[in-house]
Amino acid sequence: MGHRQRRRRRPGGPAQITAKLAIPFVGEISGTWEPADAERSAAWELYLELVTRVSVEELDPDEGFLREALSSLYTFFNTTREILRRYGPEVAPPLAPGHVSFGVLAVTVLNRVLRPLLAQWHPRLSAYESQRPAGRDPVAYERDWEHAAALRREITAVRATLVSLARTLQEVANVSDLIDLPAPRAPRSPGTSADGGTPPRRSEGY
Repeated sequence: MGHRQRRRRRPGGPAQITAKLAIPFVGEISGTWEPADAERSAAWELYLELVTRVSVEELDPDEGFLREALSSLYTFFNTTREILRRYGPEVAPPLAPGHVSFGVLAVTVLNRVLRPLLAQWHPRLSAYESQRPAGRDPVAYERDWEHAAALRREITAVRATLVSLARTLQEVANVSDLIDLPAPRAPRSPGTSADGGTPPRRSEGY
C-alpha cells in the first residue's frame, strides 16, 4: 500500500476586495483591490509584522509605554519599506481609477499616517526624555509629561488605521485572525471546578 500523500494548501484568496482605510485627521482612502500573487505574499509579510508588534495593541490609560509604541512604529515604518523594495513593481502596478494595490495602501500608511506622527512626536519625546533626572523611573517620568495624553490619543488614532490595514491584509493573504486571539485559560488542578473552587457535591437523585 502506497504512502498517504500529504495535501498542500494552494495559495489563494479573494480575487477582489474593497479596501478602505481611515487616515487620522485627513479622511480615508478606498478602492477595489485585485491582488496579484506577489501582493498576497507581501500582504502576509506585512500582516505578520503588524500582529507581532505593539503597533496594533491598545494602550490603556494607565498601561503601556509611549516610547515603546513609538519605537515599534518606527521599526514598522522601515520594515514596510524593505518589503516594498523586495517585491518591487509587482506590488504597485498601474491602476485604473478607483483601484488600489498593496503599494498604494502601504505607501499611504507610511507617508500619511506614520511619518507625520513620528516626525512630530519622536523629537519632542526625545527632548523630554533627555531631561529625566538620574534614578527617576522612566515610565513614571513619561506619564508625568504634559503632552503624554495628546500623544496617546494620536497613537490610538494611528492604531485604528493599522488594525484596519491588518484586517485588509488578512483578507487578501487568506489567513486566520491573529489579532484578537483568545486569552489562554489557566490550567485547572484536579478536583477543582472551572472557577477554581471545589466542585459541588452531587445531590441525591441526580
